[in-house]
Amino acid sequence: MEFIRNQSRMQVPTFYAVEGTVVSIEPFARGFGATDCQMFVAVEDNDGNTVNFVVSPSTYVSDFVTLREGMQAVFYYRTDAPVPLIYPPQYTAVVVVPMQRNGQFVTVGYFNSALINEEQTLQINLNNRVQMLTTNNQRFLGNPANHSLVVFYETSTRSIPAQTTPNKIVVLCG
Repeated sequence: MEFIRNQSRMQVPTFYAVEGTVVSIEPFARGFGATDCQMFVAVEDNDGNTVNFVVSPSTYVSDFVTLREGMQAVFYYRTDAPVPLIYPPQYTAVVVVPMQRNGQFVTVGYFNSALINEEQTLQINLNNRVQMLTTNNQRFLGNPANHSLVVFYETSTRSIPAQTTPNKIVVLCG
């Protein structure tokens, strides 16, 4: 007799966010694969912990803002990327979003063919006013489904998943 167990797997998000204040920015020209085009950014999170990020030319920085000490921002990194086992932790930033004005929300994650994120908490509704861009600020002409996205929005429903028609979507191609 064979028993089948119903095992529910908790979905691990592709991206994780660290919100905090930039406390230092230095050139990252050391170690394997380092180049002069990378920055080493130390961030103090809201709990007072330090988290270090490598910011490279492939990191999408919202609105092409120049990072500076004292700036509050949210740094997103991939949860499946290799990281060195050091303290404080060090991640490679995929997306950096300076703190938005009141009323602006940002979500970074993979959205499936129904435009629902992998945590099943947000669904995107599209219309012809949604600005869709690539990370180099060019118009994205395809379908954003089945891509990792940076979604900027102001309101959403209280349903599960919440639904929103975003102001802007940035497609993280590749």
